[in-house]
Amino acid sequence: MGREATCQARVGDESAEVKALLESTELILRGAIKRRYAIAALAQVQATAGELRFEANGEAVALALGDTESQRWATKIATPPPSLASKLGVGPAQPAFVLGRVDDAALTEALRGARTDDAAAAHSVVAVVRSDAELAATLEAHAALPCPGLWIVHPKGRGASIGDSAIRQALRERGYVDHKTSGVSEALTATRYIRR
Repeated sequence: MGREATCQARVGDESAEVKALLESTELILRGAIKRRYAIAALAQVQATAGELRFEANGEAVALALGDTESQRWATKIATPPPSLASKLGVGPAQPAFVLGRVDDAALTEALRGARTDDAAAAHSVVAVVRSDAELAATLEAHAALPCPGLWIVHPKGRGASIGDSAIRQALRERGYVDHKTSGVSEALTATRYIRR
């Protein structure tokens, strides 16, 4: 979701200026009042009189965001985030041809009912790579496939066995252009490339 604002906050009997961050799964208050609220735990969310108001963890909360921003935040909170399958653009009507080992629970769930073994019928290709050798094998296999779109799913973080920069460089050298990214899970991220 990625919204943030510095505003006056009332949390129960406390009142102070805070930095409020609206993330995909939680609303975070930093500053004189510190709180973390799971989006799923927010109740009675409303934009009223320039404030975003809600209840969570037994506390009444009001953030003075102004009329327009209060309404935007309330709308974002009320709108569930898209599923991973939706982000990847896969489903029964948009099957994916999968390369590599899928052993991540979130990716497995996103691909449930969305896989095809027929490369010609694939709407996209999803490749899981964990090493330079797996990336090279993926690129060789994709060169023979009709679908120009390729999701590269790989480990994220400092200890990742193959990094985003190395992947991007290898694909750009082969004429691919990256145009979309998506978090997959705590351990994996994905970038979509198109073969020119």
